[in-house]
Formats: sequence, C-alpha cells, structure tokens
Amino acid sequence: MPSQVLEFLRRSGAEAIAHPGGTLLAHLDRVRRRLASWDARPALQLAGLCHACYGTDGFPTTLLPLDRRAELAALIGAEAEEIVYAYGSCDRGATYAALAEPGAPFHDRFTGRPVAPTPRLRRDFAELTAANELDLAGRDEAFRALWGAELLDLFGRLRPLLSPAAWDDCVAVLDDRSTTGRL
Repeated sequence: MPSQVLEFLRRSGAEAIAHPGGTLLAHLDRVRRRLASWDARPALQLAGLCHACYGTDGFPTTLLPLDRRAELAALIGAEAEEIVYAYGSCDRGATYAALAEPGAPFHDRFTGRPVAPTPRLRRDFAELTAANELDLAGRDEAFRALWGAELLDLFGRLRPLLSPAAWDDCVAVLDDRSTTGRL
C-alpha cells in the first residue's frame, strides 16, 4: 500500500513542494520511516506518510481539501485518516500544554471546537508529532538550536504518551548533552 500512497502524494503535488530537508514528499516518507523504526503499527505509519494532507497549524499548504476526507480514508483506511485529520486539525497553541492530561480538550482549528480524543488517538498524535519534529530537528541545525530545548520540554511532558523508542529518539536528537542521534 505505501507505493499507492506515495503515488497519490506525488499526484497531489507533494514532490514539488519545498520543505526543510528537501521536498514535502521526502519529509513525509522520512516521518513514516521513523515511525516504522519505533515499531508503530501500520495505521500510524500510514498517517505519518500523509500527516500534512490537510495542512497543519505549522504548515498551511494543503494537498487535499477537507471535503475529500473520504478519498484519503479509502486509500489509507479510516483509522489512519482519523490520525491525519487530528494532526492537521490541532490548534497547537491551545492543545499542547495539556495534551498529556487524560480528558484534556484537543482544540480543532478547523471547527474551532474542543474535542475529546480517545487515549489511543492522543498517543498516536503525540507519537506523530515527535516523529515530525525530530525529522526537522535532525536535518536542520538552526531549527534544532532554535526549537530543540522547547521541543525536548514538550516531549518530556508528553512522555507518558510516547513509546520508549520515541522518547529515546527525542533525547538522542534534541538533548544537547547527547552525542548520538544526529543525522
């Protein structure tokens, strides 16, 4: 299935969109591979490959409008599409501070309303967020210098939601005292 998804992303223009570390398509595939290296289940890996389809709070370029969610769900599965929607819809400023707290609201930037994700979706969102940010930090020293400490603090707060492999990777890439994990 990843080859079909990669072709879909190419047709959607991801290969022509500049992104730190190359193209958006290259970034999306690196995020998928990072999740795979953490032994993420297939639905989360597919979500990683498509995580920017609806744009994000930090990357407004869209590959697919929201009225075509069913098309993406047919391609990657409903579970993976739900993760993609959650990732794209997250109002980071309103959500990140309390994300690790059970029952804390998740603010949907598309609807303007808070939602209550399941514990699994909350964990998937945290894991995908870590994979995305670590790809950027691992490829761009200036990004890491500017945001690394803040991201390490965020992922430290989200640690209960992260797999051990994801947390170890966060420390390896973001902790200045670590000498491993630099790409």
